[in-house]
Amino acid sequence: MGDAKVIPFDDDRDRSSGGGAGLSGRTGRSRPRGARRRTEEGGPGAARSPLTPLPEHAASGHGPYGAYGGPEDPEEDVPPDAPAGDPAPAAWEERVARGLAFLRRRLTGEYEVDEFGYDRELTEQVLMALLRPLYEKYFRVEVRGIENIPESGGALVVANHSGTLPLDGLMLQVAVHDHHPAGRRLRLLAADLVFMTPVVNHLARKAGHTLACTEDAQRLLSRGEIVGVMPEGFKGLGKPFADRYKLQRFGRGGFVSTALRAGAPIVPCSIVGAEEIYPMIGNSKTLARLLGFPYFPLTPTFPWLGPLGTVPLPTKWTIQFGEPIPTEGYPADATDDPMLMFNLTDQVRETIQHTLYKLLVRRRSVFF
Repeated sequence: MGDAKVIPFDDDRDRSSGGGAGLSGRTGRSRPRGARRRTEEGGPGAARSPLTPLPEHAASGHGPYGAYGGPEDPEEDVPPDAPAGDPAPAAWEERVARGLAFLRRRLTGEYEVDEFGYDRELTEQVLMALLRPLYEKYFRVEVRGIENIPESGGALVVANHSGTLPLDGLMLQVAVHDHHPAGRRLRLLAADLVFMTPVVNHLARKAGHTLACTEDAQRLLSRGEIVGVMPEGFKGLGKPFADRYKLQRFGRGGFVSTALRAGAPIVPCSIVGAEEIYPMIGNSKTLARLLGFPYFPLTPTFPWLGPLGTVPLPTKWTIQFGEPIPTEGYPADATDDPMLMFNLTDQVRETIQHTLYKLLVRRRSVFF
């Protein structure tokens, strides 16, 4: 017992009745193994004799000392509301092991893609991780009405399109992926230009996007997927800044006929904040024709600042999903009724437009 190591704790001093030092008479430092304290007998720093009786609360196994008079387990002595420390080494080892296993599967080709090229593992572990800081920290997206997307079965999410570059579609995909209670995934329908652009076409397929055509949309809905479409297309994406939040024409209502054939509900979606990331004040049609683009944007920063001009402004976003519009109960030949198609298309468009106006009225600032 004379050679036993005594480890003092700073808070032992606070918990003792007299506010003095703990067992060793020192605070904040521990004595090396086997070291003895040479003090006068009976002094405040004298080592406790094996025959010296323990305090009453220590002998009973209660108080700041354990059942044998020594300090309790430090882990048990940490208050429940104390901040968590660094992850244990085992957690880091597990992360490294998962990362190496992921790389091995990518190198050996032991991963799965569906018939559209969707790579779920790559999307969730890499692509979503790259987009999430932009979503959470830069645009600070607020999501409302996510419960309006069904927990199972197919559904068609119809949203407005804006922002010069299609970042709104990517943020919409992260919103569904991260916030839906049933963990649904959004499969976006993209324009031909996306799949004609090198690198972008490969990433788009891996992320689950597919060509904006009736056949692909029909197959996805029949498989019970959540499909996203932005009917404004390039007309909405490349509209002037003066026309912000004014919806363009929704085409010929092809998305309505797709939903009717699949019997899938239509979920209107309104996105506020994307219009201001690249304020488009002009359009160079000559450069657009030379490059094969539908438009060539001129903004206050691009192309005047070069690559720096491609950085979007950090606007505050809001994504709101409206109540689903059911498409069940219509006759089999409903898609052949042009009036019905027009009415449903106009209903979806007006719902999105009115929601945009409401969100704009409530918005305090473009950036906050």
